[in-house]
Amino acid sequence: MKDVYGRKLSKAGTLFYLLKGSVRVFVISIIASALVTVFSLLVPEIINLTVDSVLGNEPVSDSYASIVSAFGGVEYLKENLWIIALMLVACALFSALFTYARSYFNTLANQIFMRRTRDRLFSHLQRVPLSWHVRHRTGDVIQRCTSDADTISNFVSGQLLSLFRIVLLMVFSLVFMFLKNVKLAAIASAFIPLIIGYSFIFHTRVRKRFKKCDEEEGVLSTIAQENFTGVRVVRAFGREKYERDRFEKQNVYYTGLWTKTLRILATFWTTSDCLGAVQGLCIVVAGTVFCVQGSLTTGELIAFVFYNTMLIWPVRQLGRIISNMSKAGVALGRIGEILNAEEEVYGEKQPLSGDIEFKNVSFEYEEGKPVLNDISFKIPEGKVIGVLGGTGSGKSTLTYLLDGLYAPTNGEILIGGKPISEISPATLRSNIGLMLQEGYIYSGTIRENISLAVDGATEEQIKEVAADACVDDNIEGFANGYDTVVGERGVTLSGGQKQRIGIARTLLRKTPYLIFDDSLSAVDSETDAAIRKNLNEKFRGATVIIISHRINTVMHADYIIVLEGGKIAESGTNAELLKKDGIYRKIYDLQFSLPDELKEEGAV
Repeated sequence: MKDVYGRKLSKAGTLFYLLKGSVRVFVISIIASALVTVFSLLVPEIINLTVDSVLGNEPVSDSYASIVSAFGGVEYLKENLWIIALMLVACALFSALFTYARSYFNTLANQIFMRRTRDRLFSHLQRVPLSWHVRHRTGDVIQRCTSDADTISNFVSGQLLSLFRIVLLMVFSLVFMFLKNVKLAAIASAFIPLIIGYSFIFHTRVRKRFKKCDEEEGVLSTIAQENFTGVRVVRAFGREKYERDRFEKQNVYYTGLWTKTLRILATFWTTSDCLGAVQGLCIVVAGTVFCVQGSLTTGELIAFVFYNTMLIWPVRQLGRIISNMSKAGVALGRIGEILNAEEEVYGEKQPLSGDIEFKNVSFEYEEGKPVLNDISFKIPEGKVIGVLGGTGSGKSTLTYLLDGLYAPTNGEILIGGKPISEISPATLRSNIGLMLQEGYIYSGTIRENISLAVDGATEEQIKEVAADACVDDNIEGFANGYDTVVGERGVTLSGGQKQRIGIARTLLRKTPYLIFDDSLSAVDSETDAAIRKNLNEKFRGATVIIISHRINTVMHADYIIVLEGGKIAESGTNAELLKKDGIYRKIYDLQFSLPDELKEEGAV
């Protein structure tokens, strides 16, 4: 995300970007807060006037003379003190009314702000490249979108609004205090730089600690997320104690970090409170001396103490807000890292056709560790190509590059003679049906999982692709059929059923290019053959890439590529490869020499 000048968002830029849509409501809240402050400041002046001029014998100051006259004069007020009491009640009522307005509009603005924050983060995360997700732990990303977002929300709706009110209180309180007694106001003001300066020093010291705490909370979230997701593996291997100890170790470390941080916070808060108490004591002592000397009236001293209370509380709160700013700043920085991640330019969907060609393609996830090295081959449109290779040979990487999830380090990939770097991701992914080895199953019904690929898919279409994927009989065998709830990640389904539901979901899109990335590995040979037969009948004319570790899955392809160590070791038809005394022949002999019941399990 960038600002109007094309620069990456700073922390302040991130905040302003997220505030769009809620600024007006926040302004109403700020105005209400200002009115609360005004009515709060009127109370000490009414008390000052009452003590000195109504109950006492001090003359009414010129600034209040017209107001006193409007209420019948001093003598009338002496006889009718209920009028003054009514003024104080009116100030309290108006203050309460605007306090309610401030709270309502502040809460409303905060909800608008949080809705925009959640929407923008989720939308942006959908658009960042896959490589970004690979580099960032899921738990940490979730922590940024929840805990960090809440931290910013609390700062904006609570502390930022308080900051505005504090500034108003400080300014008006100091103005009234200097008008009443310059010397006493100077004593009160002398403590302000000390408290604020101390807060800034603390802010600098604690910032790194807040960031470290946030990072370690992300690690803790990742451990929990991985364990909840892989609970079956943990139970199957009896690793409950190990995982519990691992979580507890991280939790103890995380708690220790916060404990140390809170000690520093406690020291800061206690010290600032002590400074505030000393300041208040100095005001009372000095004010008493000035009263005895006659340079300050009793009413003015009472009002002065009121104003000082209004002043010192905001100053102490200002220190705490400054300290919390460090935490909010860290959260803004972490969310800004997400929003500043470059999005894919998704583009518009367009038809796609033609041959697929890899030209001297190389790729590496980490610099200096190539996964593919100088790969070149061509797939004529409408043909079926098989890709065979061992674990780590680069089979799956081919599919990621073709689907535009990663860009080649060197070389180029063309479809219909056009480099895929010039084809929008929307066009690529709407025309390429990618079936992964682990087809992700969402929590919901089987119907919802299959229809996920196409909006408004009919019952007939869903059942047709389920039959093509040879999973219809399994689905019909469930008590609720297509309305069966499969649980998170398809926990109630077998590996083969999940793969076939994933295949059905992809087939529903009817794309001109189909890629099976070892997506038949969990089905038996008979079902494998039946699915390939259905593909030949129903999807004739589609360009198909079948990646597998089993010979019988790729042997009927029009052309076969054998990968080893990121390079093409062999290529040709099944018959041609069998004539060679190479890797393909050795795998063929190994797998087809196994007993029938083990052939389907043969792997490289």
